[in-house]
Amino acid sequence: MLWGYTITIILCALALYIKSEVLGVADLQEKAECADLSNTTWQEFRLQRAKLQIRYLLLTRDNVECAQVFTQESLSKTQPPFYFNASRMSKIIVHGYRAIGSKPSWVMELAQVLLKAEDVNVVIVDWIYGASFAYNLVVERYKEVALQISVLINQLQKRGSKLESFHFIGVSLGAHVAGFVGTLFEGKIGRITALDPAGPMFKRADTFDRLDPSDAKFVDAIHTDSDYFGISIPVGHVDFFLNGGSDQTGCAHSRFASMYSYVICDHMRALHVYISALNGSCALTGLPCTSYEDFLMGQCVDCNVFKGTCPNIGLSENSGITVSPVPKEQKVFLITTSSAPFCAHHILVELEVSPLDKSAEMELTLIKESHKAEKRLRLQTDTTVYRKVLAHPAPLCEIGSITLRNTGARFYRQADIHVRSVCLSQLPRREAPLCVNKFDVRRGAPWSHDFVQVCN
Repeated sequence: MLWGYTITIILCALALYIKSEVLGVADLQEKAECADLSNTTWQEFRLQRAKLQIRYLLLTRDNVECAQVFTQESLSKTQPPFYFNASRMSKIIVHGYRAIGSKPSWVMELAQVLLKAEDVNVVIVDWIYGASFAYNLVVERYKEVALQISVLINQLQKRGSKLESFHFIGVSLGAHVAGFVGTLFEGKIGRITALDPAGPMFKRADTFDRLDPSDAKFVDAIHTDSDYFGISIPVGHVDFFLNGGSDQTGCAHSRFASMYSYVICDHMRALHVYISALNGSCALTGLPCTSYEDFLMGQCVDCNVFKGTCPNIGLSENSGITVSPVPKEQKVFLITTSSAPFCAHHILVELEVSPLDKSAEMELTLIKESHKAEKRLRLQTDTTVYRKVLAHPAPLCEIGSITLRNTGARFYRQADIHVRSVCLSQLPRREAPLCVNKFDVRRGAPWSHDFVQVCN
């Protein structure tokens, strides 16, 4: 009887041991699971909106396919996240407003592109619960998010990270979150990149309440929707205004288009262009100018304000600018195509004609095989010199021919146009223009000229 009782105790103890081991393995498996960003629903938001929940996801080249999740509390207990290396640079991704509480689909793609480009720590700030549904309430809480992120940065500093090693990449409202983190650290963090920083409730805000150049040692911004969801004013040391900063090519501008194309295509173009630039397939270079109109009119042809070095979108230090100190709030403009890799070469066309008795129209086309770039010029009687910037997929040295057509309404008896010269230059201008002189363009008889060039 006693022996049976002993056996029972042993079996129970063994069962408990096995159960504890199974639970321990399950617990380890749960901890080892790859993390993802949160989703929330309106019901969950209503129940939990009083509490701001922030998680952090860590990706490095050692766990590029499997993000580790951590919080401020777990970080402060014993060890930092296993894969975090304080000797590396750290990229902090901050998403923006989430209208329906869904996780942003682009975050992991951006993180992996960053890791492909550089050996860094990528920390994703997951604040979905505080970023969803009512935009005005989200804006009221963005500084609280920044405050919590600053606590994390302090903890990482204690582990050996330096303030200048942090590069924040903020999308939309996330750009202003990053900006306030920079304010809390008195502008000593390394860099902030703003991808179409949010405009609503920030366009007239004081610099303390929005992103500005004082928030980091270097601040660069990409503007693609400045007339709706983005901000229209410069907020960094260098501000790239793509296609003028609004109405991006390839995005529908009719309310009869799809919801994505009509509502947020322009706004999200900054992110897609940035990801494409990180892939490094081609350079996305901006030219400083006072306005997009002046840029298109060929009034800005160099980067003298930066001592000759034009800024590029991407990860190069200070966007490739070598002048020190870097000028603040410099608007730079560039034209992009409608799809990745978005790159276009800026070609300045300078046309001089003899005085006209009547106004006229001329169509100019630059051709490389099947690729064409066209521009229609309206010629006036009181002007003889015209300058326009065209975007072409190929550099000037690869363009095979130029065509000019004397166009206009059929009933309008437009005379022949005597062209004194037509010159082409690659921008930024570093070499003498390529010119053709003294020829006539007749109605119904297009003029064309073939180039024989070799790229250096």
